[in-house]
Amino acid sequence: MTTWITICDTCKREGWDQGDMTQTDGEKLAILIESAANGLPDVKTRRVSCLMGCKSGCNVAIQGKAKLNYTLGDFMPDADAASGIVAYANAHAQSATGQVPYRDWPQEVKGHFVTRHPPLPDSE
Repeated sequence: MTTWITICDTCKREGWDQGDMTQTDGEKLAILIESAANGLPDVKTRRVSCLMGCKSGCNVAIQGKAKLNYTLGDFMPDADAASGIVAYANAHAQSATGQVPYRDWPQEVKGHFVTRHPPLPDSE
């Protein structure tokens, strides 16, 4: 089943305004995640403007229908973070519940979990 990586493309880390400001940190991370996820059949990406986690940017959500969903944040916009996020999303896609055993978490995502959301109910 498909897992979506929702990437906040408006995230700016502290000190962002000291650089060239041509791209937000979120845009930089989005490009890297999209590249790392390219070709994975069970992982899709999308960008949104603001996940409302500004104090811990860069933020992403890992989501799948009828699965546990997660928000992760405080990433550097670099290739290591992107590859860890994509590896975790791929493991999430392979899990029936969305729960990935801690021993299988990529090192790059450890310490970056912000929230866990249970799946929405199928009926009222």
